[in-house]
Amino acid sequence: MTAQQSATRAPARADFDAQHDISDGSDPDGDLDETMADELDFDLGTVLPCDELNSVLVADDPRAGLWELVDSGWAHEHLPELPALALAQDPIHRHKDVLAHTIAVVTQSPPRLRVRLGALFHDIGKPLTRSFEHGGVTFRNHEAVGARLTRKRMPKMGYGTELTEEVARLVHLSGRFKGYDTGWTDAAVRRYARDAGPLLGDLNDMVRSDCTSRNVKRIEALHDALDRFEVRLARLAREQAAKQLRPELNGDEVMAQLGLRPGPEVGRAMKFLLELRRIEGELGTVEARRRLDAWWANTGAADDAREDA
Repeated sequence: MTAQQSATRAPARADFDAQHDISDGSDPDGDLDETMADELDFDLGTVLPCDELNSVLVADDPRAGLWELVDSGWAHEHLPELPALALAQDPIHRHKDVLAHTIAVVTQSPPRLRVRLGALFHDIGKPLTRSFEHGGVTFRNHEAVGARLTRKRMPKMGYGTELTEEVARLVHLSGRFKGYDTGWTDAAVRRYARDAGPLLGDLNDMVRSDCTSRNVKRIEALHDALDRFEVRLARLAREQAAKQLRPELNGDEVMAQLGLRPGPEVGRAMKFLLELRRIEGELGTVEARRRLDAWWANTGAADDAREDA
């Protein structure tokens, strides 16, 4: 960190503390200061702050651009939560500079706007939740607080409602995966996927990028856990799809098609149709009836005749 960077970040941090009264580690469950994001008035034709930020985020390597936004004072004006992440080092409770970590995470993430916005905002709740207890620094509930900050800040930069909600959701879920190797059940895996919904791919990419440790084994362990999670989730999805798969004809339709009464031969016909669906996918009822007739003529009727004999 250069002297110029230090000089720039210190007043930004002090101003953020005064504006949000977080010097005592505000209660993350309390109401956030409604004045945390100044109202911005945009003139027609003015380049919006979101456009300026987007141009930096979609670059292959956004590091220099992000540091320039901080050091030039742009972030202090339009995104003060970002320079506020340069948390002062405590001589007893040592912890990394969250701003440097955030920029590294953004850089490591895929150059897709939604993912990089999630990476940029994923730790912004830490200044409001920082606490020195039990011999170390903690940031309890910082993901939930960060999601609330995201929902307030992004619209004031010109972002639309849909993207804002998606990024806030990524921020809220960003720390969930950390408990995976403690022994998640299949139900917990499904719940994680269900909560992420269509954002699951972006969330996993963001989590995969959220490790800036110099310990190679730690990075490899995180990536291995994510790989195993994705394999497990794919297996569960296949099993769930198999359970939900149904023949294209129901029992009544089968009996009407083959002229049968309720009995074991209907069950055999339904089993045939289910296997047909699994192997060939959806054929349509017309083709399914044709296949059923052919199967019954070649196999089903013969089996029925043997049973009668």
